[in-house]
Amino acid sequence: MRIAHISDLHALDLSGASPLRFISKRFFGWLNLLRKRRAAHPTELLDALCTDLAQQPLDHVVVTGDLTNLSLPSEFRRARKSLDSLPLGPLGVTAIPGNHDVYVWGAYFGRTFEKMLLPYAQSDGAKPDELATWPIVRVRDGVAIIGCSTALPSPMPLADGWLGGRQLRRLEEVLDGTRNHFRLLLVHHPPLPQHLDILRALRDRSRLHKLLRRVGCDLVLHGHEHRDLHAHLEGPTGPIPVIGAGSGTYNSPLLDRRARYNIYTITGEGRDARFTVEQRVHDPAAGGFVPYRAPT
Repeated sequence: MRIAHISDLHALDLSGASPLRFISKRFFGWLNLLRKRRAAHPTELLDALCTDLAQQPLDHVVVTGDLTNLSLPSEFRRARKSLDSLPLGPLGVTAIPGNHDVYVWGAYFGRTFEKMLLPYAQSDGAKPDELATWPIVRVRDGVAIIGCSTALPSPMPLADGWLGGRQLRRLEEVLDGTRNHFRLLLVHHPPLPQHLDILRALRDRSRLHKLLRRVGCDLVLHGHEHRDLHAHLEGPTGPIPVIGAGSGTYNSPLLDRRARYNIYTITGEGRDARFTVEQRVHDPAAGGFVPYRAPT
């Protein structure tokens, strides 16, 4: 099974946004867009990413949050248009929210992410109009894809996240109930200390660590930091790989930060399955994404 991991798309579209929507934290986010983020995540790179994904032999795509910048309806529509362009369809694409997808309390309580990306954020067997109860669970060819939400609005300059006790209790039940599968856990915030951790942390990660030591997991994927990250967490039978993907749309002159995504090839059955990782990175000269080769 081949699974692509994309993250931090930051689809930009301010069309039709009322000025009243910016009387909030969004005003500072809008200033940041004017200053740097508009150029940092051009929609042309989002289109190029989706084009490349459509050309790869994939079985599933997972998106670990921050599909938008300011959680505006117009941005969700732009992100939804991009996901809808992928040939796998909603059953072959799983998305979870990031902190930018609940940028303000109105988006959080209004459940804008869950409503506008509904078919990409539902558990197997959910009713067509049933909004997600996190974590969501999707089983595909022996792989249990478990998507959590760490997204909560936070005041400037914070960009932190929480899982919360209710979600953690349900997550333990889900992980325990899928022991015979290859368990792939999706979170937006890294479950380990990172750059500017005091501002950007997963605040209750210690509770997640204890949970994973009890029930285990086979692979944890995250985004948020816009850079490649590799680490491990302690599991009941050995270390659990934790891999963070760089932004899929980041327009950087630095090769190690440029727009990229990972593809995981999972082989074997259930808990005996193993995986390999390959990466594709945007090459401006080629006009698209190419296999990543680290400089020697």
